[in-house]
Amino acid sequence: MFAYPLPVPLSEHEKKTLAEMEAALAAEDPRLVSTLTAKRRTRGVASLIRGAVLIGVGMAALLIGLVAKIPAVSIGGFIFALYGGFTAISHGSARSAKLSLVNAGAKSGKAKKARGSFGDRLQRRWDMRNGN
Repeated sequence: MFAYPLPVPLSEHEKKTLAEMEAALAAEDPRLVSTLTAKRRTRGVASLIRGAVLIGVGMAALLIGLVAKIPAVSIGGFIFALYGGFTAISHGSARSAKLSLVNAGAKSGKAKKARGSFGDRLQRRWDMRNGN
């Protein structure tokens, strides 16, 4: 029915251009590069799986508590499922937020003032990218 094109290998020029783009990105925004690495993705997948398991166990405990008419088990199961949902959604972002706070605290107030406002920084980046 539908014919999908076969992947075409990159030419040497395209490989060279891609390598240059990766190097430029790593030099310009190393924090973005570290965010996109596989190590962080696997940590996110692990927390997602852990959260799904916790939700399943919590829901099972909630149902068992309802059937057995034991409110403490039902409440515990609900809390367990709620914690599992939080774990699945967070993807380790608390650690990233903590690191960014530590890095922000390390910068001096003078350096922050010298950078300018958010809009000024965006304008400077736009000008640099467009060769102005």
